[in-house]
Amino acid sequence: MAAPLRIQSDWAQALRKDEGQAWLSCHPPGKPSLYGSLTCQGIGLDGTPEVTASEGFIVNEINKKSIHISCPKESASSKFLAPYTTFSRIHTKSITCLDISSGGGLGVSSSTDGTMKIWQASNGELRRVLEGHVFDVNCCRFFPSGLVVLSGGMDAQLKIWSAEDASCVVTFKGHKGGILDTAIVDRGRNVVSGSRDGTARLWDCGRSACLGVLADCGSSINGVAVGAADNSINLGTPEQMPSEREVGTEAKMLLLAREDKKLQCLGLQSRQPVFLFIGSDAFNCCTFLSGFLLLAGTQDGNIYQLDVRSPGAPVQVIHRSGAPVLSLLSFRDGFIASQGDGSCFIVQQDLDYVTELTGADCDPVYKVATWEKQIYTCCRDGLVRRYQLSDL
Repeated sequence: MAAPLRIQSDWAQALRKDEGQAWLSCHPPGKPSLYGSLTCQGIGLDGTPEVTASEGFIVNEINKKSIHISCPKESASSKFLAPYTTFSRIHTKSITCLDISSGGGLGVSSSTDGTMKIWQASNGELRRVLEGHVFDVNCCRFFPSGLVVLSGGMDAQLKIWSAEDASCVVTFKGHKGGILDTAIVDRGRNVVSGSRDGTARLWDCGRSACLGVLADCGSSINGVAVGAADNSINLGTPEQMPSEREVGTEAKMLLLAREDKKLQCLGLQSRQPVFLFIGSDAFNCCTFLSGFLLLAGTQDGNIYQLDVRSPGAPVQVIHRSGAPVLSLLSFRDGFIASQGDGSCFIVQQDLDYVTELTGADCDPVYKVATWEKQIYTCCRDGLVRRYQLSDL
């Protein structure tokens, strides 16, 4: 990865007025940072500013919501995208998690203001409040149908809600510590949870029962991911016959991002180990990119790309800052990552630049969700930001 470029968080507003300025910087690893500025020389007829960069930086392209900048000396290049719209009225405090329904119509989010809410994705208008967890909700997501929500809380409970009338239809009890992440298996007859109590569990939604402890690792499980395994991967065989209530667990891998610096992969149905990888710091999040490629992010800012077929050494390690990697999401032929310093960026294989989603000013971006060409982020500043990729 080339040296990261950074820009003033509200650059789009700052450059909207004549002689308006915004700072920018380039941070080559192990070398002094380079600092510069952008200046608006006037506004074009279509509302796009004419912008020049100070010495060492080049403006390749600009429109109302995006600007593409290069620093030739460090062969660094980034496209910065400003939010298309910002929702400030959903929550009053830090937003810890969000998701968008499969049809793109609804959003769900949880906050340290103690609430979990369903809102209209187009305008942020409140639709439902989901009440029932004691203490804060850590994670929330839609089932593939888009009509049902799964949430996990500090109260060690996992709950399933109707998005239509906000009723809680199922409560799962069994964990002894707060639930930190969840994953949905296939269409959602089964779900997986990871907890502070060090266990990952598989649940049967129809009977609201625990189908088993998938892993007990004695260390907080911060992130979980389920993915279909490539045929070449040996997932092992179950020691006992799987319950007939297990649906869609075969040929799947389970990935656990652990607080004790370990990334653990096992067969979801077999419960047998596939690999155990030791990283530089606590793992916060993980995701599958394909049937054999995966990503995992650490507290000290490393994003490990691993190949399940040869997990001994990473395919690559991406390090853009020392801030914690808080979320990772497979996107098109690449991924989106967010970090504790407010950075949120898209890496795509065929592009020689990184796309940065701007707006957060040093506040952690906790979670990212996508729907078609729209990207939603939630942040400690209490805002949901929606980005329009067509604005690129």
